[in-house]
Amino acid sequence: MTKSRRGSLFWLLVIWMLFGAAAQAETPGNMFVMAKALDDLITLDPAEVFEFSGAEIIANLYQRLFRPNPDDPSRPIAEVAEDWRTADDGRTFVIKVRDGLRFASGNPVTPADVLFSLRRAVALNKAPSFILTQFGLTADTVADRIVRVSKNEIALHLDQAYAPTLVLNALSAGIASVVERDLINAAAKPEDSWGHAWLRTRAAGGGPLTLRRWAPGEFLLLDPNPYFAGAQAKLERFIVRDIREPSTQRLMLVRGDIDMARNLGPDQIVALRSAPGIAVLTARRARLFYLGLNQRHPALAQPDVRRAMRLLVDYEGIANGLLSGRASVHQSFLPNGFLGALSDQPFQFDPPRARRILSDAGLGEGFSVTMDVRSDPIALLIAQAIQAGMAEAGIAVEILPGSGKQVLTKYRARRHEIFIGQWGPDYLDPHTNAGTFARNPDNGDEAAERTLAWRNGWDIPALTARAEQAVLIADSDRRAAIYADLQHQVREASPFIVMFQENELIAMRDTVGGFTAGLTSDQTLYHRIEKR
Repeated sequence: MTKSRRGSLFWLLVIWMLFGAAAQAETPGNMFVMAKALDDLITLDPAEVFEFSGAEIIANLYQRLFRPNPDDPSRPIAEVAEDWRTADDGRTFVIKVRDGLRFASGNPVTPADVLFSLRRAVALNKAPSFILTQFGLTADTVADRIVRVSKNEIALHLDQAYAPTLVLNALSAGIASVVERDLINAAAKPEDSWGHAWLRTRAAGGGPLTLRRWAPGEFLLLDPNPYFAGAQAKLERFIVRDIREPSTQRLMLVRGDIDMARNLGPDQIVALRSAPGIAVLTARRARLFYLGLNQRHPALAQPDVRRAMRLLVDYEGIANGLLSGRASVHQSFLPNGFLGALSDQPFQFDPPRARRILSDAGLGEGFSVTMDVRSDPIALLIAQAIQAGMAEAGIAVEILPGSGKQVLTKYRARRHEIFIGQWGPDYLDPHTNAGTFARNPDNGDEAAERTLAWRNGWDIPALTARAEQAVLIADSDRRAAIYADLQHQVREASPFIVMFQENELIAMRDTVGGFTAGLTSDQTLYHRIEKR
């Protein structure tokens, strides 16, 4: 059979798998088909990815210097790095690049690729770039700060002696993915700085899987990377279908059209627990549900209003009713399991007290405000419950649903009034959340670092200094005490109302094995999946 003929048959099979017969009994034994809402999948460039779906996908396409270690966040797992050491001053990290690794193209992974990847991530200055620029790296200095020091070693010259765990965990984030320099330079157009436009819809990595095709709004098709140095995938094809309706996902799962559904609601999960041929998994996540209150809104800028609004969220009712099994009440910016996380719950639903606070603040008649929310059934349910709670104190909330891309674009431009959404850590160090909820070095519109505090217009020089102090302390107990203090201050005075920590509810065919959903999105690896 000719190569062209094989290719045509392959695509016929894919089309049949994606859009074919409703009477299908099960997916082919050599394929894994997952339904997942991908409306937040904006880009595949590791230097730009900053959404949950994108983080999960690139984790399967790329390797990094280190991998996060969910069992012990203080000890990240070396991946592209073979070893590392620090200079006596604590400001220089020397990393030895592992020999024998190859990209999906078959070409070797070299220190030059690592240099290119890290410099590129800083120079492009996209949303996640702060993960690296927090160490004093800038587009103007990165070529001198990240350098090759021997045949197989690179050095990172940082501006301060940071806690080593912080640095290594930052190098386990998606932005530190190693891309293939020569492939990008050869494929990108001359005017495409660092190959960004080219890599937004393609892949140039050496992870366990490789990208065959991305059809936005429809599906991603992933193949095993035969050059991956770790355990090879047990299946031949991995398809992620962009199915946004939970009811459609449930129907397809029961019918056998897909192997896994990732966006089902609690009621659907309850119904599926007793369905023949279906298994249900509950995975603890580090994602937080929260409200962001834009400080440019005159009412939301008042501390008493924010204090009252914290009492107008029915935390227990939403968690135990609407989200049964999907989330638990959590009111601090560090998720349970992180160093220094607070697990107490100081706020309860108390409309009479909230009304008194608003009346004392001169807002006894209430006010109107809009709330942007992703058009996701769970997010909309939470938004409606919050709308009802706020109404009990005269706060009229207009819900503005939109796609993930629309809502996030508006939020990042500070054009929202209230934003309701989720936040997931970028790496397994407490600074990943403290650095965005409790830090805002520049509140100007043209600020280089656009943290969550910046998005909500919260100008906090003293709190920012405290958060920056914590990253220089190597002693875990001392760091934990600072993060506890930061959480107390943020939940009492900030424009953030942290409400819940997520549990992901996953339903799959009982023939599926080997799937593990990590604490963060970038710990969810598909190549371990098998079918019995």
